[in-house]
Amino acid sequence: MPELVITVARFGFLILLWIFVFTVVGVIRRDLFAGARSGRLVAAPRGIGASTGQPGQPGKPAKAKRGRAARQLVVTAGQLAGTRITLGDAQITIGRAEDSTLVITDDYASARHARLVPREGQWYVEDLGSTNGTYLDRAKVTGPTPVPLGVPIRIGRTSLELRP
Repeated sequence: MPELVITVARFGFLILLWIFVFTVVGVIRRDLFAGARSGRLVAAPRGIGASTGQPGQPGKPAKAKRGRAARQLVVTAGQLAGTRITLGDAQITIGRAEDSTLVITDDYASARHARLVPREGQWYVEDLGSTNGTYLDRAKVTGPTPVPLGVPIRIGRTSLELRP
């Protein structure tokens, strides 16, 4: 009888081991190949068709401007510094996934890191469960948070601002 218990325990352990291996492979596959779909809009880096602007000045706090609507999302720091995206009525998704509106190749960004959503003339930033978090100025974003003009949104080494 004890031999039967040991044999069943061995097979049970083997089954659990394979479930663990398949789970790990699935997570890695989903992270590596996230959003490999066509029909995506990718922000081009500076010098490849993107309009460039002045990146933000380090060391100076950004001042929020009131009374004006945001018309552009500007990358102020990171690999895509100077990239501008004209804002409309559609949400902006940010992350490493190829189907994101703004694809950033930052090691500290998740595949689907954050999104900007327009609501009643105001833009809100939401973290999409990223590993390293999304920051508005110096505060970590924990829910939909309104984004004032000129206040930096930080995702890893990349900083973004809404501009009129």
